[in-house]
Amino acid sequence: MRNIQIFELSQGGSGAVADESMADFAADVAWAMGQGAHIERFSFAEQPDEFARNAVVEDFVERSGYDALPLALVDGELAVAGRHPTRSELARWAGLAQPIPAGGCCSGGHCG
Repeated sequence: MRNIQIFELSQGGSGAVADESMADFAADVAWAMGQGAHIERFSFAEQPDEFARNAVVEDFVERSGYDALPLALVDGELAVAGRHPTRSELARWAGLAQPIPAGGCCSGGHCG
């Protein structure tokens, strides 16, 4: 199983839209981990040493700044920067079955 690491400024939000977005992402992470994915989240506000220990993250922050976070690493390689990964990306990276979109497997939920 692949190792997925998410580096963020904080795991909280700022405002209603950010809070909703963070709640959605937290739900996506919980779903993926419930399916067996190995995901670690690091908050600069709470774990600044983790940022300094990782050369890829340190390099990224040096070039792009902290405002360019979040970023996601898969097995130590940069996978996504500037946004949180989607549930589908987490599933693909972890080798999980792709989640079925809300509303079912096809238009209107009438499959077959």
